[in-house]
Amino acid sequence: MSVSDADIAFALELFEGLGPLTTRKMMGGLCLYRDGTIFAILHGDGSIWLKGAGGFAEKITAEGWEHWTYQRDGGKVTAMPYWRLPDAALDDPALACNLAREAISHLD
Repeated sequence: MSVSDADIAFALELFEGLGPLTTRKMMGGLCLYRDGTIFAILHGDGSIWLKGAGGFAEKITAEGWEHWTYQRDGGKVTAMPYWRLPDAALDDPALACNLAREAISHLD
């Protein structure tokens, strides 16, 4: 499943407060970049996942955010460095942008 134009528009509007963003479609989803740094992925199902590293990853793991995992052939589960944006942030662009800024600050 690939991302819809409506989902792309929603994600770009949600993170509008971050300033200019660039995107790149890949693997049925869409990567969102700020100043050349990928900070989020929009999945084909419309879900938005922030990239986590360092203290931010520790914080959102402790808060219980859903961690992106998938099962490889042979049954091994692999975790990716992305966590699902909480529903509250989907309804609050200021919160979504604050979380994205925090994520970005740990990616540089």
